[in-house]
Amino acid sequence: MSLLCLDCGNTRLKWGLNEAGNWLSQGAVATTEIDSLFPVLAAQPRPARAIACNVAGPAAQAALLDLAEKLGVSIVFCASRAQQCGVNNGYDEPLQLGADRWAALIAAHSLQRSACLVVLAGTATTIDLLDAVGNYCGGLILPGIAMMRAALAGNTALLPAAGGSYRELPRNTADAIASGCLQATAGAISRMYCHAEHGTCLISGGAASGLLPLLGLPHKQIDKLVLEGLVCMAQEEECLS
Repeated sequence: MSLLCLDCGNTRLKWGLNEAGNWLSQGAVATTEIDSLFPVLAAQPRPARAIACNVAGPAAQAALLDLAEKLGVSIVFCASRAQQCGVNNGYDEPLQLGADRWAALIAAHSLQRSACLVVLAGTATTIDLLDAVGNYCGGLILPGIAMMRAALAGNTALLPAAGGSYRELPRNTADAIASGCLQATAGAISRMYCHAEHGTCLISGGAASGLLPLLGLPHKQIDKLVLEGLVCMAQEEECLS
């Protein structure tokens, strides 16, 4: 039987229908348009159950519960734990680690089985370090690329909100903003990679493609890394039940 996985971020909800570790279908909608997902999922093979990661707040959670009810499936919301799927949570307060970061770390450990840096490049950018035996060692949270640009535009009088391209040596304001935001994020990734024991950087999220050319370190782009982690969580729960 298939499993419906839902990754509800601040901007987009990513979904996937998985059966025995294989993706039957995937897609995404704006988080504000969760209701529009019902006819799409109703046309798919009915899942046996659903698992969700929600970092978009109570309204989004209510919408996901309503969606599951319409589909006639039970839904479980994941949260970080002290230990799960071979990953040990080293956060000072383990339950405060974001559910999306936790799911991504679990996916990374399942896919890599070695030291790695786990980057989610979305509305915010998170950069988390996992050692070779599955210990979470710490990480960073910084504004996402679009949020950085919006902050500049919103808090200065003459800087544009959009436009510009990456340049190593920008010579106009739009390019300087675009390049500065990308370089700041790539620099944070590079600094954290110094702790990664020569492992691999796994990067996912809507802003990942713009960062890839700037990463002078071993890396892999993995679409929908959080969804992969949700599958691992559901499989472990099924084995333990």
